[in-house]
Amino acid sequence: MELRQLRYFVTLAEELHFGHASAREHIVQSALSQQIQRLERELDVRLVDRSTHHVALTAAGALFLVEARQILAHVERAATIARNASSASPTLRVGTVDASYDSMPQILHEVHARYPDLVIHQVEAGVPDQYQQLIDGRLDVGIGRAALAPPQVASHLLRHDPLGVLVPRGHRFAAMSAVPVATLAQEPLLLAEEMKAPEFNQFTIELCRTAGFTPTVYEGTVESIRAAADLVAQGRCLYCVPSSCISALPGTIWRPLTDPTASYPWSVLWRAGDESPHVKAIVTCAQAMSHRLGWLTTAAAAAER
Repeated sequence: MELRQLRYFVTLAEELHFGHASAREHIVQSALSQQIQRLERELDVRLVDRSTHHVALTAAGALFLVEARQILAHVERAATIARNASSASPTLRVGTVDASYDSMPQILHEVHARYPDLVIHQVEAGVPDQYQQLIDGRLDVGIGRAALAPPQVASHLLRHDPLGVLVPRGHRFAAMSAVPVATLAQEPLLLAEEMKAPEFNQFTIELCRTAGFTPTVYEGTVESIRAAADLVAQGRCLYCVPSSCISALPGTIWRPLTDPTASYPWSVLWRAGDESPHVKAIVTCAQAMSHRLGWLTTAAAAAER
């Protein structure tokens, strides 16, 4: 089995079209088809169902695709590590949830002050995607709620972020110093895109249920907090959001939630077993900043990892 065969198969699985896949790989279509057939013969299993106008993965092909992607990701990571080892500047790939949140930018500012030669590449991705990219080796460090983290991802709780609600200016909640959670039952609530932030949606819904109701969910979806704030400012819905992003949301007013009060848990995430010095450095910086800024209390640490 050759790496190029795995790459050809992954490309075909993404395109589901031999012509498009061969164009991406810059080879003729017949050569791509031959390599896929050789791979199937070596594995003694059919990976792709073919017809004149249709290409589809078999059940075996779908399972093989997951492993093939991981193999290629590990190979790419190995090549990156080798290249970085001979480079003057070490590189760290860091996942961030949304540019509106301030936790990771603050941490990275401190990391840069301590390690000015460290080159940091930021990748904006939802927490589930960060988990997968950490496992695959495409990310070194991430940030998010760790409650749903798979065993391959290690975490350290660094911040309990007070949860509040974004309301449009002129809304009756804007005149309140704090908003009881139960009053949200009368309002349409916008949730995050489920594929991108299921852990945040779960947290919001559980909070509402604790107050005795299931929220009325606004039907629209958005991919960023900035876009959510635009909908709120238009008076279409309200949006629950932690305090760490309110400075980046013009046109809205943030009010803390009470009865019950709630804090969203942010954790720094990394690949379990990764002992590289620069990953340790960013985790250490995150812990030091958490302690210095009082992001975490003893009681909060006991409540969530």
